[in-house]
Amino acid sequence: MAHQALHPEDLPRPKAPYSPVVVSDGHVFTAGQVGFDARGDVVGGGVEEQTRQALENVRACLAAAGCTMRDVVKVTAFLADLDDFAAYNVVYASFFDEPYPARTTVGARLPGTLLVEIEAIARVP
Repeated sequence: MAHQALHPEDLPRPKAPYSPVVVSDGHVFTAGQVGFDARGDVVGGGVEEQTRQALENVRACLAAAGCTMRDVVKVTAFLADLDDFAAYNVVYASFFDEPYPARTTVGARLPGTLLVEIEAIARVP
């Protein structure tokens, strides 16, 4: 089973050893995306702004593989503070249409000023 690693032009190059996107056997897997802008800086604001940027980064990862948000079948999200769930959820809902992908959201200890991290699995159309 061959796989292809991709790097979207709009994302900063990771410093750690991982690929932002992997396409394998008809599926697209994104690495966890956070609120980094194209320069690699965390966007200002709170969880809403970071969620929006993280999902824009997920969108860029999917586009590099020829997919859209409608192709997503599973999302996993990590919140630094589960009290931010309602604000995160409002932004999240603006990126997806029904039928929504399956989703898991958990509390996690994220580094620095990161408030949210989101990864997705999509099917290749």
